[in-house]
Amino acid sequence: MVASRSQGRWKTALAAFLPGIFLLGFNIGTGSVTTMATAGANYGMTLLWTVLISCAATYLMIATYGRFTLVTGQTALEAFRKHIHPAVGIFFILALGVGVCGSVMGVMGIVAEISYEWSKTFIEGGVGPIYWAAFFCAIAYFIFWSGRTQAFERALAVIVAIMVGCFVLNFFILMPPVADMAAGLVPSVPEVSSNDTGPLLLIASMVGTTIFSGLFIIRTTLVKEAGWTIEQDKQQRRDAAFAAIMMFVISASIMAAAAGSLFVEGIGLDRASQMIGLLEPLAGPLAVTIFAVGIIAAGVSSQFPNLLMVPWLLCDFLGTTRDMTLWRYRIFVFLISLLGLIVPLFDARPVFVLILSQAFNVVLLPLTVACIFYLGNRADLMGTHRNSLLTNVGLSGIFLFSLVTGYMGYQGLTDMLAG
Repeated sequence: MVASRSQGRWKTALAAFLPGIFLLGFNIGTGSVTTMATAGANYGMTLLWTVLISCAATYLMIATYGRFTLVTGQTALEAFRKHIHPAVGIFFILALGVGVCGSVMGVMGIVAEISYEWSKTFIEGGVGPIYWAAFFCAIAYFIFWSGRTQAFERALAVIVAIMVGCFVLNFFILMPPVADMAAGLVPSVPEVSSNDTGPLLLIASMVGTTIFSGLFIIRTTLVKEAGWTIEQDKQQRRDAAFAAIMMFVISASIMAAAAGSLFVEGIGLDRASQMIGLLEPLAGPLAVTIFAVGIIAAGVSSQFPNLLMVPWLLCDFLGTTRDMTLWRYRIFVFLISLLGLIVPLFDARPVFVLILSQAFNVVLLPLTVACIFYLGNRADLMGTHRNSLLTNVGLSGIFLFSLVTGYMGYQGLTDMLAG
């Protein structure tokens, strides 16, 4: 009886954080790992301030979008279509859909590349990237086949726990000096390193991968699926805080691992697979294995939401039931899954593409902020629960921050292309 009650309490506690875990798995993928590792390897901990500001902004955006759904019962795309203009909803579906396709290709490309390099440590010649990509695509699609949101969330809870454990453990193995980490919290832009990716483009990419527009739009779907109302506002804010804090912990751990090993040795990072070969002589096979497992978990955890995003967005926009067991969705998601085989098949280089795509996300952010600023201040929708003055100030700050980092990304890209 005691064991049964204890198990029931554990399940209740887990259920309370499952939406946040889903967001964490969605947000921390191989794009985040690659971007943070590149920043740490090329510039040490000097860009840690970008992660801190981005995670704080992410919390406010998650909580504000979630609160809108708690009050109105409408998802973001429903609200865009009904209260702004259908074209806004269509734009988000198209822009995020293109981003998902690129992410699926890049994510599986890096996961396959990392798995291939790692497999060389215990199998002569390793297992080819195409086989790894097919294996992980099949796993993601198999879990999707159940069609139940709770199944995705519980699968993500396990994978995210593995990912968090791996990156945090690696942080303690490869931790840079505490003074360097503290200094990195002070905003500054370092000099351009000898590597291809300049600090301006990396800053934009770090902001884009953390303050991701798709994250906030999907958040409203999760809140509606959970059946929460305004009475659960405190719970949804706690859930949002959990997701944002863990995003900072994981991102900082990845950056610190690269800074404490590659940066101190003056070794930059251009390909994710370099982490395997470069880390081993510096940190030993244990750290390499832990890092490889963490990247694989990050890739697989972000693949589930990538597969779900476009079908969910379409359902929200059209106001139809999110029944992922329908054959049209299963076929559609299967086709998206096949995109994960493109990078291994054509031996493409996914790292720069991922960093560039993360930086592109910053372009969507101002519109995402403007939409919730408008909707959250409408008395006919929100009543007495309209945005507070503090929330509006915070949203205005995020809007300006997104414009600045968007310009920095544009400047960084043009500087790189120019020479």
